[in-house]
Parts: sequence; structure tokens; C-alpha cells
Amino acid sequence: MPRAAAPTPPEPRSRDADRSQQAILLAARDEFAAHGLGGARVDRIAERAGVNKRLIYYYFDNKDSLFVAVLEEAYRQIRDAERQLHLADLAPADAIRKLTEFTWNYYLAHPEFLTLLNSENLHGGRHLELSTNVQPMNSPLIQTLAEVLERGRASGDFRGGVDPLQLYISIAGLSYFYLSNKHTLSAIFGRNLMSAKARSERLSHICDVVLGYVLRD
Repeated sequence: MPRAAAPTPPEPRSRDADRSQQAILLAARDEFAAHGLGGARVDRIAERAGVNKRLIYYYFDNKDSLFVAVLEEAYRQIRDAERQLHLADLAPADAIRKLTEFTWNYYLAHPEFLTLLNSENLHGGRHLELSTNVQPMNSPLIQTLAEVLERGRASGDFRGGVDPLQLYISIAGLSYFYLSNKHTLSAIFGRNLMSAKARSERLSHICDVVLGYVLRD
């Protein structure tokens, strides 16, 4: 008789743990984005994730620690996506335009990222101050942007003296403010600022502002 197939070995416990933690982080992201830190409930997070509430406390200790982990994951995802732009391989002006367009489109596609930041700002950024991962995670982007600016300056395309951190804050802010305040801005100016035409006009405006700043006359 043919030998019976060997039973499939069980998956390592660490893989199950990774899946559980990712499910919790995803559920917590949606809960925090919908209700803010103050309104979020661990019971609802457990239900969304399909896990026992005790498991959340086992991995993350408390709701504040879970919020830190959610913020870290949110930043990790956007920084990972930015690395896929390969800005170092592009001509300086193309790199700045690509980063600007990416930022706008990422914020559009991930409104939960903006609401998480809004919630953390309401709490004075105290959770991010506790993180030992966020600064090392974000610093490479500013270094890459500094290198792009230096290449542009050396080629004569960009003016000198542009602070890469200030430039990135401006790129992010031009998108962030518009999208975070889209409802109030639409109401007070009587225009649908989220129509396809308005979104296209806004992106074009942002690119013109950013490139108009860095390019030499």
C-alpha cells in the first residue's frame, strides 16, 4: 500500500500572532479614524478584528499603546509607498512633481490617514513622542528630498537654499489642509471642492506652487 502523506505541519505560532496583530491594527485604524482616540472602544476593535479583547491587551497593553502602533503603521505604509517612487532615479523637477502628485493622491485614497493625524494633533502629538520608530522611519524621506534638491541646484534647475523639511511640510500641507477642510471650504465658498474638476484644478495648482518655488527664474 502507498504510504500515507505526512500531515501538514502546523503554521508557526509567530505567523498566527502576526496575522492577529495585523487584524487588530486594521480594525483599530478604522475605529480610531471613525471615532477618534477618545471615542474609540476596545470592544468594537475586538469585534471588528474577530479576536478576544484580552488578546488586544496582551499584544498592546492599553488603548493608548494601540493608538501608537496604529500611527506607526500608518506612517510605515506611506513611507513604503513613497520609496516605490524611486525619486533618486528621476530628474529633479520630475521627482518633485511626482512626490507632490503622490502626496495628493495618497491622501485622497487614504482619508483615514488624515483623520488619524487630526486625532493625534488634538492630543498634542503625545503618542508620537512616545514612539521610538517614527523619526527613523521618516528621516530617509527628508534625506532623499535633500539629495534631489542638491541635484537640481547643481544642474542649475533649482535655486539654492531650499530646506527639504520645509518643502515637504509645504507639499503635505497644501494637500492636507484642502482635504481636511473640504466640507467647510465647500460650504463657505459655495463650491463643490471635491468634484472631479475641482480636484484636478487643485492638484495642478499645488504642483505649480511647489515647482514655482524651487525652480530658478
